[in-house]
Amino acid sequence: MVDGQRFDSQREASRWSELRLLERAGTIRNLRRQVTFTLHAGTAEPARAVVGTYVADFTYEERSTSAARGWIDVIEDCKGMRTALYVWKKKHLFAEYGVRIIET
Repeated sequence: MVDGQRFDSQREASRWSELRLLERAGTIRNLRRQVTFTLHAGTAEPARAVVGTYVADFTYEERSTSAARGWIDVIEDCKGMRTALYVWKKKHLFAEYGVRIIET
């Protein structure tokens, strides 16, 4: 338990504490946890079938080192073991949304 919230692992709880410090310092913003992304089959609207969901441990915006880019969306997952299902969801998330998961 950290900040009154239950975490799946000590690693995830520790990372939450680190990210909260970064948010207070202004390095990141809009920190959220357990954010759900819906995964779809196909590309044609409105017939896109839902094939699953991916729940990110953390999402936030990070200040870019390039002034022109501003803030960058980040999806982060605390991983102990990379299961086959996780690897598929990671690839699917990138294919559908164009975002990469940072593993910590």
